[in-house]
Amino acid sequence: MPLRCVIVDDTAHFLEAASALLEREGISVVGVASASAEALREVERLTPDVTLIDIDLGTESGLELAQRLADADGVMPGKTILISAHAEGDFRDLIEASPAIGFLTKSDLSARAIHAILNDYRET
Repeated sequence: MPLRCVIVDDTAHFLEAASALLEREGISVVGVASASAEALREVERLTPDVTLIDIDLGTESGLELAQRLADADGVMPGKTILISAHAEGDFRDLIEASPAIGFLTKSDLSARAIHAILNDYRET
């Protein structure tokens, strides 16, 4: 059974491109969202295996969304991976303090990279 994923990003073009890429690579993108409220509803409804969240959601914070998902009663976000167009070093302390299990730059996004993060998390 393919990995089930929800992608949260405020850019429609990225949502389309990332969804198409991951689908081609064998990950089932079961939902997308462009804002925190929509993401909370979709994750609660879909219970994905992994939720990819852009750190910068325009006027909202993906880091805050990751924490809200982790703290929400009855919401099963699966494993959360933060994504960004910026390098990990720009957010290292914030990423480490978040409930996310990993980080990917958008340019490195792939099924292989997601599986590697999930495997590293299982091994710890």
